[in-house]
Amino acid sequence: MPRALLQAAWDHLDEVVERAPAELRKGPRGGGRDRDAIASHVVEAEVAYARKLGVREEDPATRRSLLLEHLSLPSSPQGESATGWPLAYGARRIIWHVLDHAWEIEDRSA
Repeated sequence: MPRALLQAAWDHLDEVVERAPAELRKGPRGGGRDRDAIASHVVEAEVAYARKLGVREEDPATRRSLLLEHLSLPSSPQGESATGWPLAYGARRIIWHVLDHAWEIEDRSA
């Protein structure tokens, strides 16, 4: 189940990025990142999140594939990966981060 949700979150972000204008509406105080900067941030943050789940891969496509594989493995009796994050928490954290920024792009699109 976490695998399907994570893949759906990534797919949704990809669709949102494809539809959104490159320049997004600025925030209430005039700041905020544009579409490509947000998308890049999501990919860069996945490096740290993946490491917390025991996946060390720099190539984004390969890393995502390994994350999906890793989430199908049984966790330890304590529910943690070898590096400390419980697999369920790691999946929820990544999904939340991806969707949060997808929604940010949608909200700030003209």
